[in-house]
Amino acid sequence: MRNPSFVEDGVSDFFPGGARIAVLTTQPLPGPLDYISPEGGVSTGAVVEVPLGPRRVIGVVWGKGEGGFDAAKLRPVSRVLEAEPLTDVMREFLIRAADYTLTPPPFMLRMALRAPGLADPPGARIVYRMGREEPGRMTPAREKVLGVMEDFEGLSFTLGELAEMAGVSSSVIKGLVKAGALREEEAPRDTPYPPLDASLPGLDLTEDQAAAAGRLRAQVAEGRYGTTLLRGVTGSGKTEVYLEAVAECLAKGRQALVLLPEIALTAAFLERVEERFGAKAAEWHSGITMTERRRLWRMVGTGGAQLVVGARSALFLPFRELGLIVVDEEHDGSYKQQDGVLYNARDMAVLRASLCNAGVILASATPSLETWVNAEQGKYERLDLTSRFGPAIMPKMRAIDMRAEEMTSGRWLSPTLAAAVETRLEKGEQSLLFLNRRGYAPVTLCRACGEQVACRHCDARMVEHRFLKRLMCHQCGETIPMPEACPSCGVEGKLAAIGPGVERLAEEVTARFPEARLAVLSSDLFGSARALKEAILDIAAGGADIIIGTQLVAKGHNFPLLTLVGVIDSDLGLQGSDLRAAEKTFQLIRQVAGRAGRAEVPGEALLQSYQPEHPVIRAILSGEEERFWAAEAEERRAAGAPPFGRMAGIVLSSPDLQATFDIGTTLARNAGPLLAIGAEVYGPAPAPIARVRGRHRVRLLVKAAKTAPLQQALADWVAPLKLPANFRLAIDIDPQSFW
Repeated sequence: MRNPSFVEDGVSDFFPGGARIAVLTTQPLPGPLDYISPEGGVSTGAVVEVPLGPRRVIGVVWGKGEGGFDAAKLRPVSRVLEAEPLTDVMREFLIRAADYTLTPPPFMLRMALRAPGLADPPGARIVYRMGREEPGRMTPAREKVLGVMEDFEGLSFTLGELAEMAGVSSSVIKGLVKAGALREEEAPRDTPYPPLDASLPGLDLTEDQAAAAGRLRAQVAEGRYGTTLLRGVTGSGKTEVYLEAVAECLAKGRQALVLLPEIALTAAFLERVEERFGAKAAEWHSGITMTERRRLWRMVGTGGAQLVVGARSALFLPFRELGLIVVDEEHDGSYKQQDGVLYNARDMAVLRASLCNAGVILASATPSLETWVNAEQGKYERLDLTSRFGPAIMPKMRAIDMRAEEMTSGRWLSPTLAAAVETRLEKGEQSLLFLNRRGYAPVTLCRACGEQVACRHCDARMVEHRFLKRLMCHQCGETIPMPEACPSCGVEGKLAAIGPGVERLAEEVTARFPEARLAVLSSDLFGSARALKEAILDIAAGGADIIIGTQLVAKGHNFPLLTLVGVIDSDLGLQGSDLRAAEKTFQLIRQVAGRAGRAEVPGEALLQSYQPEHPVIRAILSGEEERFWAAEAEERRAAGAPPFGRMAGIVLSSPDLQATFDIGTTLARNAGPLLAIGAEVYGPAPAPIARVRGRHRVRLLVKAAKTAPLQQALADWVAPLKLPANFRLAIDIDPQSFW
């Protein structure tokens, strides 16, 4: 059954004390429950605490109670929390998103209320304000602190915030308190963020940057919905262009959201925001503290945060007046959430903006095919930046035909690429070696019995991580110490690493270039987002001669000294039957190649390939991107595949393989609602990774026409299904991968 829309007319209602109201909780229930409004009344959208059985849970007032249950037995709302009510637009967005992704509304609401301590009463903390006394002794450090206080007259700061903004130690601030130049006060814990000054001038823009920025500013000024593809080659200054749109949004008194695909990008981006607007934006991602998450959640609801920079989940923050959403590197696969609520933040950004009359900017050097097609069809406007900013030029690209290279067994760096690295070392320039495989080696093989060491809980091979001295499963995260003997036959000394990973490549590079400073960028090697940020900043400052990285390095980082990119295995992404294999390979290699030559010195990208004549490799080298997208689009159109058709993936899982297959077969045989809309059903079949965390996974794939009412048919199809205990069914609308 389709999720009902609980927002009826877009107008917030007030319910007096004792009235019957509907409250949607974050618990796994079919919909809202009826309660009695508390004394003093409550408004639609209010965040409340209500009794549910013996517990108290958080929910949101969703409207008038449905009736049909004895009012005398209804329980009253326990209390109204001190949080801004969710707006009608926000609640409509949650319901529309739930409808599209076939997610129960309580699960979607849980994402919107994902902040710690919402039920806690507002606390207090020590903040610092300008005092009345002149300090007896003035030092450069004290001048910095007082300068910050003068620049942000009337605002208060915590000790940590003031120390960071002034670039001094906390003892300097304490000394100013003793001198009477600052005063300590208790203040509410959740304070507004320092205001951003939209009137400050930005960087001098090139002619095409200025034209694009002017158009984006005009769109934002109109105050209505519209989506624009901002396509610019790597290093073309897309960020500075869309920051002009952010400035217009802030000048209009509305809030802006910038989504980034990688936490490690936020440090550099926040610095650019501070340079542009005089203060840092608010951050929202897994790397911030729980206290900061609570503060930001509350401040976006009151308008105390003008600009938020965050990961995909920032899209579900309760903005008061959202006027602009920027999805940077919009093609990036990390915008698709692959567990829990399955959604694509790029698509949900467009949905949310359409409901609140906001603009959307989708920025990328290599746009997703869906976005490219929407721009071609006129659904999105398109702005192009065709050259790099300043003196930088695009890197030269060529393939290294590995069939003609004399390679030593167990070595992955070709003589041609090694010579290019040597040249950069002599010039004092940086080289990046890219390999999209984490760890030391993808397979550990026993040469005695032939067994490949596998995860106990998944149908996946354990990956050796030599730096950690452990084997790791990249599906479930299981790790075990590196064994001395084969777990299968027990023979010692016969385990061998097969194939390259970034750690193995690092070992080879160290042996080949012993004097070079080496940095390895892989998500497995950093325990925190802060550690990863620091490593990237160190590399950008010249702290390494050779960088070895996985796809982490392709996500928009700027290394000014980097002039050479070497792709170790360009053919890797072309293997398998992924619908988007060509598109993903094209995007990934063009993006990583774009890291080279972003400053004054020209760059070069070398692609090691055993099939340099492959159409995708040829397209990457030629730079004829429009021809590539057009050809890819035509293939998808002929196959009726997205974006010209619709798909949904259904994954059943349980500890019992046969029972899981039986349920999948039952679904396939009773596909009447899908057949009625002309859809095709494939499967059941084992998922490519057929067991994860001890659960067997069976997949079905549904394919339908673009205009088919797919969600309703899917809901009708699975509605009669009664899953046994410990069984799960997940429906993925518009799947990005088919694992």
